[in-house]
Amino acid sequence: MSTTASSVPVGGFDLSTRPAPRFGGLNRTILFIELRRVLRNKRTVIFTLIFPVVMFLFISSTIPAGEESMGTNVLANVGAYIMVSMAVYGAVMATTAAGASVSIERAAGWSRQLRLTPLSPTAYILLKALMALIVGVLATLVTFAVAALTHKAHIPDATVWLQCGLIIIGGALVFAAFGLFMGYLLPAENAMQFLGPILALLSIFGGIFTGPLSTDSTFGKIAQFTPIYGLGQIAHWPLTLTTSGGHDAFKMAWVVNLLVWALVFVAGATWRFRKDTARV
Repeated sequence: MSTTASSVPVGGFDLSTRPAPRFGGLNRTILFIELRRVLRNKRTVIFTLIFPVVMFLFISSTIPAGEESMGTNVLANVGAYIMVSMAVYGAVMATTAAGASVSIERAAGWSRQLRLTPLSPTAYILLKALMALIVGVLATLVTFAVAALTHKAHIPDATVWLQCGLIIIGGALVFAAFGLFMGYLLPAENAMQFLGPILALLSIFGGIFTGPLSTDSTFGKIAQFTPIYGLGQIAHWPLTLTTSGGHDAFKMAWVVNLLVWALVFVAGATWRFRKDTARV
């Protein structure tokens, strides 16, 4: 009678009696290891924490004093608009890089090593999402902190700061799925080399580097179909708060844009993850 490998005693211990780890093997140790590994990547730090701040300081310093208003009775100024734009870009870069790090893990054999541990596939995906969330929060906080300390972003209502930050962090998680998708799709040595320019182009066409877009223009019509457009529009919307307490009209098309791209990225990441794990 054949005996399964799981029931063969190893060192006097029957592996079949070993209790399943809590949370699928997800714990503080693996979280700390992953976070340290992400933050030790110099390219990630430069493009997610430093570049958005430098761009914010440069662009905001070129705005003439007479052009700082976002509109009649609007509380926030143009500096605040630029701050949110750069925070969106930094958070998107951070979450994408966190997801795309799977390409390096696969090349180094780290993914294969993790599959030999009790860490479940669900816990592994959750681990990537948590890493993306943490680096997204860091990228957003750094940009917001510099804007506040330099007094270039004027947002009198603290609630608006909070709303913008939460929208950016939550929406940027969509791009963690994008990073995972690309990380499984692209070779390890080329993943971020491809993703950096791609995200820069998506940011330009999505209106992050161009300012408010008119949906009547050709450029504005194209932007509505890009992945970053929905997040950018939703993140900027709280800034339209006026002295009377009102906002510009909120468009559900922004939410639809973000959700559709989220489904596309999640479906792509799931597809590539299943194909990758099927080979082991």
